[in-house]
Amino acid sequence: MNNEEGNYFDPPIGGEKQGSVQRTGSYIYAIVEASRQEGFGNLGIGGRGDGVYTVHCGSLAAVVSASPIVKYPVSRDNTMAHQKVLEKVMRKFALLPVRYCTIAEKEEDIKEKVLKARYKEFKDLLSEMKDKVELGVRAIWTNMEQIFGEIGEENKDIKQLKEKVAKETSLFKKREGMMKVGEMVKEALEEKKEKEATELLAALKPLSVDFREKEVYGDRNIANFAFLVKKENERVFDEKIGELAKEYAPRKEIKYIGPVPPYNFVEVVVTW
Repeated sequence: MNNEEGNYFDPPIGGEKQGSVQRTGSYIYAIVEASRQEGFGNLGIGGRGDGVYTVHCGSLAAVVSASPIVKYPVSRDNTMAHQKVLEKVMRKFALLPVRYCTIAEKEEDIKEKVLKARYKEFKDLLSEMKDKVELGVRAIWTNMEQIFGEIGEENKDIKQLKEKVAKETSLFKKREGMMKVGEMVKEALEEKKEKEATELLAALKPLSVDFREKEVYGDRNIANFAFLVKKENERVFDEKIGELAKEYAPRKEIKYIGPVPPYNFVEVVVTW
């Protein structure tokens, strides 16, 4: 049957296979609220072209595809396949992402041990996620030489110590002084990041329902936030990002990603 989005889909017959043939199960991508069977195309993880469809219990459904019962490595191809399914599903449904590489041996296990067993929990979570999207915002300094120059000018103690070290004739004391300068600059850089990240958050937090602050690595990266935003406010959020990008340029760059599934606000973990 036609397996375009929104049409019914004939799921493959699963079940365990013994002997030399690998056992087949159902890879679970997400939990959604759906009253009828849905198909999302042949996007299944693993590159075999497996159809993605729904398995139901009442008005809840798990989005699945047939899959060998294996441990998928965390590769770009596999994670992108998982993500593409979620992105297609979220065009039509609010969803709860399921942890990467969650595979059930039988569809009956999904119905009984996941959907039925956690029915109220999932219904409540889906109600929270309804009509909301995740938007990612990162801030990056474009010229670190400029930033280190700012730190030197802003911090009198660093400036004075650098001048003192420059005049030092003892190699040992010079080296010791430069190490101390390096430590002070590192501390000042972290303080500068925190201050500018706080300013960015203050500008965007009022436009969101919730947010998560994520780790940043390296000197250039200032902040990395995930915001949960009502769909009705997404345009206003977009406009604010545009304003900030103009305000910050060329000293800082804003990286803006989304909308994406709410990975940072909910993740369904299934234990069998």
